Amino acid sequence: MKSKKGFTVLEIIIVAVFASLLLILFFIQKANLDAMQRDEDRKTAINAMYYALEEGYYKEHKYYPEEINEEVIPYIDPALWSDPFGANVGDSASSYSYTPANCEKSHCKEYVLKAELEKEDAYIKNSRNQ
Repeated sequence: MKSKKGFTVLEIIIVAVFASLLLILFFIQKANLDAMQRDEDRKTAINAMYYALEEGYYKEHKYYPEEINEEVIPYIDPALWSDPFGANVGDSASSYSYTPANCEKSHCKEYVLKAELEKEDAYIKNSRNQ
């Protein structure tokens, strides 16, 4: 009798299914890790804005601004004003928001900074000097 060398169709199908499952798991995990990294980037940006408002702007002016951007608060890296998808603070599509409160003539006494996260609840920083 001759012996045949090679794989059967069933063996090839089993290997293909197994490889497909591994690829699916890899891409799901990669998507989760990417989302977690974007969330960390958002937290870093909100913290930078918060400390720039508190340690820079408020100490200099003794009030908070009615809106924030890189002209009002030039103390931080300009790249932090855009969320991971490129929308700036104040844009309707941005995951960042700045909400001033108790304002008189563009001089505000408090604010809320917020970042909508993908894998966690919203990250919120409130003004320190109320």
